[in-house]
Amino acid sequence: MSETAASAASESAPRPKADRKDERRGLFARIALFVRQVVAELKKVVRPTRSELITYTSVVLVFVAVVMAFVTVVDILIGKVSFWVFGG
Repeated sequence: MSETAASAASESAPRPKADRKDERRGLFARIALFVRQVVAELKKVVRPTRSELITYTSVVLVFVAVVMAFVTVVDILIGKVSFWVFGG
């Protein structure tokens, strides 16, 4: 390998972690970067319209009511079966 090819290969290869230590950001710089990234992500959030919000809330409430009814029926059945098996 020629001298220029060797130097080009060494420049494009990832440097070991020991060499990157001097590039690490300080604590406050990392916190600031995190906050900037959070703000950028929050700007992408699309808020639902009032009608969508009412629809989503209704769906959740109906689903919770159905699950509560199912769990109640299962609980009553298990209670009756346990009283029948163990006497009560």
